Amino acid sequence: MVKIAPYGTWTSPIGAADVAALGGTPQWVGLVGGRPWWALPKPAEGGRLALCRLTGDGRVEEVLPAPWNARNRVHEYGGRPWLAIGDRIVFTHWDDQRWYVFDANGPADPKPISPAPAREQGLRYADPAASPDGTELWCVRESVTGDRPTDVERHLVAVPLSGAAADDPAAVRVLAGSHRFLTGPRPSPDGRRVAWLGWNHPAMPWDGTELCVADIAADGTFGPHRVVAGGPAEAVCQVDWDGDALLALTDPDGWWNLFRVDPTGTGPAVNLAPTPAEIGGPMWQLGHRWFTPVGNDRYAVVSDGRLALLDATAGTVMDMAGDMTGDLPMWQAELVASGDALFGVAGSATRDAAVVRVDLAGGTTTELTPQPAGMPDPAYLPTPRARTITDAAGQSVPAYLFLPANPDFQAPDGEAPPLLVTVHGGPTGAFTPRFNASIAYFTSRGFAVAGVNYGGSTGYGREFRERLLGQWGVVDVADCAAVAEALAAEGTVDGQRMAVRGGSAGGWTSAASLTSVRTYRCGTVMFPILDATGWTADGGETHDFESRYIENLIGSLPEHADRYAERSPALHADRLAGPVLLLQGLEDEICPPVQADEFVAGLHGTGIPHAYLTFEGEQHGFRKAESIKAALEAELSFYGQVFGFTTPGVPTLELQH
Repeated sequence: MVKIAPYGTWTSPIGAADVAALGGTPQWVGLVGGRPWWALPKPAEGGRLALCRLTGDGRVEEVLPAPWNARNRVHEYGGRPWLAIGDRIVFTHWDDQRWYVFDANGPADPKPISPAPAREQGLRYADPAASPDGTELWCVRESVTGDRPTDVERHLVAVPLSGAAADDPAAVRVLAGSHRFLTGPRPSPDGRRVAWLGWNHPAMPWDGTELCVADIAADGTFGPHRVVAGGPAEAVCQVDWDGDALLALTDPDGWWNLFRVDPTGTGPAVNLAPTPAEIGGPMWQLGHRWFTPVGNDRYAVVSDGRLALLDATAGTVMDMAGDMTGDLPMWQAELVASGDALFGVAGSATRDAAVVRVDLAGGTTTELTPQPAGMPDPAYLPTPRARTITDAAGQSVPAYLFLPANPDFQAPDGEAPPLLVTVHGGPTGAFTPRFNASIAYFTSRGFAVAGVNYGGSTGYGREFRERLLGQWGVVDVADCAAVAEALAAEGTVDGQRMAVRGGSAGGWTSAASLTSVRTYRCGTVMFPILDATGWTADGGETHDFESRYIENLIGSLPEHADRYAERSPALHADRLAGPVLLLQGLEDEICPPVQADEFVAGLHGTGIPHAYLTFEGEQHGFRKAESIKAALEAELSFYGQVFGFTTPGVPTLELQH
């Protein structure tokens, strides 16, 4: 029998512990002997990144037992951490950040091949490739040179697979150091040339990058590089070879499209299939693959989350893999092909992401990894509804709306649900309608959730992405508020019970919203940026990769100091529209706890209800099952106390005043 109960008070079979157990999305797919291998997060094991493979009889097998953790911290967000070179598997281990190697055909007995760093995790590596002769690992090396977050150098280096460098750092060869930031080198199949991407402060990789090509000498050294594509207002996000052809995803026309580039730099780049859609995305991590060659001048591509086939001869991009499991699959940038088989990672609104095989000849799609044991019944999962809200200035703001979904409950007549506006991070990122157990945790209890792709989000072209330049803390705040207020005005949600929530840059927007508009009753601010001045190269409160990001988002100092002061939530706690919950990892190098600590200290004695939970051993974002569980339960209790309803089954969060 369906029970009548107010929104927010519904009981749900989706517990916080269940959400935590579902935190393992396959990533970094590659092929070994034609079979897929991938990395898989293990929330129950402290967020360890395990290496898995598909066996000949179709079983999923974990290759590296604990405590091996195939993860690295290049740019602090990490990059591709493993590679097969023949029968040898190389991977980075989190604890010391060194490269290790083992035989793919035997029990894993990893041996280090890169030198031990002089300081803890002082040498980091990512985005590997094999040298043309197969004797070396070519990759990005990040070297910590001092105590400041910006004391970092990066080079392309060659690490001998023999292990000679494990005890002799001089055995590592420096190949190039063209820019402050670099992607891994990609040698051409004939071994004559090598390509990579580079960029310098203050640009981020979605602002402007340069595609570099160098000739490879007989002794394996690189000649002088030449820039063959990209520039200050053109961002190349992936480069690869298809035989002698150099291919790049770049956006000179405002959209990431696939181009054939002359490796000599003398001829024009040719757009293989011009389309006003994004084939590509922001390089927050090194080594993602939005395209891969599949033969006959054709390329599998991820276009706006869909799998498509780009035919360079016809100049077309056509959707490729159709319905897998009853709803539209959404693909990640993890494509790799072998013969007539394409492998990647795909999920949907009702199915968790899985490693997937596409038969290019027959068109069939097969999930190779099973759905998690704790996957919720689809009846408790919300259906994403694409919405576009027009703000007061006539600007379109895309969003996804998730309404309450629980077959066991119904709200009293005339009641509208409370709304949680979820702000994605980045801010150069995007909210996608893939299965999200955290959203289902709330919607199955009677909350509505709106994921807003505010100006600055990716997936809508460069013009939309650049709406945020100089306007961070203004456009993002206004767009999120416009969506919330429109949903309230039409009666879809309760305008008196709306909250804003987000982490990292989403934490900034959430806090800035609470201190600049009166749309929300409360908010949850996770591992946030709160003082823009501290989040600069001179402020010293963030890492090198993003230390000058804010110059484009707000403006340079000192000439725009007034913007920094006006928009920083840390300076305006007295303006808070309502109670606030802060969640922070204590080992976060991207948004260190100092800003949250100071913000909370300033709230004591103000009478503003607040709570501050910190998590030992967590970096940027929560990876441990116990942290994820505690954070979700705290959020639920917090909203219940603010909105005035009971939240059964979770501990009561103690609020300070």
